Amino acid sequence: MELQRITANGIDFAYAEMGRGPLALLLHGFPMSPATYRHLMPALADAGYRVVAPYLRGFAPSALPADGSFRIADLVADANALHEALGGEEDAVLVGHDFSAPAAFGAAQAAQRWSKLVVCDVPPLQVFGPLVLTPEGIEALNHFWFFQMDVAEQVLAADDLAYLDWIYRKFTAEGFDATEDLRYAKDALRAPENLRAALALYRTAFPPAGFGSPDWAAEQAAVWGAPPVQPTLNLFGAEDPSFALTDVVLATIVEGLPKGSHAEIVQGAGHIGLVEQPAVVNDLILRFLAGEL
Repeated sequence: MELQRITANGIDFAYAEMGRGPLALLLHGFPMSPATYRHLMPALADAGYRVVAPYLRGFAPSALPADGSFRIADLVADANALHEALGGEEDAVLVGHDFSAPAAFGAAQAAQRWSKLVVCDVPPLQVFGPLVLTPEGIEALNHFWFFQMDVAEQVLAADDLAYLDWIYRKFTAEGFDATEDLRYAKDALRAPENLRAALALYRTAFPPAGFGSPDWAAEQAAVWGAPPVQPTLNLFGAEDPSFALTDVVLATIVEGLPKGSHAEIVQGAGHIGLVEQPAVVNDLILRFLAGEL
């Protein structure tokens, strides 16, 4: 990917860009990179969007924040600052995947910036919280808790970040070839300071001393708990072990979203449907943005 650079919210961001038209800002998760959007970017560009996919703060080659802060609120501020720095208008759309899903829900509160929202593989906070705290959720997402340990940095760094190979195997559908995704992800996290930054996302969002407490819930709700005001597409992979999604849960998600919203489970995909089933996911996103879902 040929990268450009821009400063927003005090961070020097590296980003890939394609196309012309209304801004479509695509935010990746962990352990990922803008390569997660390598199939969606040309599809959106062909549909008439200026597509921008940055590396998140702390993910090389984007810069580390001077204050060392990696809160979800920081990612929200980054998204809205990128909108402004890139000259986005009210017709801009925002796509968030994995750890950037909460950032997208939070950034959508700036209603004057974003016309539509696409959130992949994480439900709204009101659904996310109860699912994460079930025995099944705790087991499926046990890396949340492992990352709190000091030894996590040593384990993740070993054998050329082999732990990331395991993460991709666990969270993608059987048979998916993650070679390209892992190449970009490891390049973004190979330096100790970048790996530490990525883990800080989890250590800040799920602190052992306060996670699940009323204060924690209130803090998260203030950042990304309010329902978006924009039509929202919420997509999930049928083979994603992260959340035990059912038709009832899917209906609950849609009920909490504004008119024109849609939620769907993508067959044959795990946690990264954007690259596991790109034709299906691209079609859903393009039809949603065109008002056809």
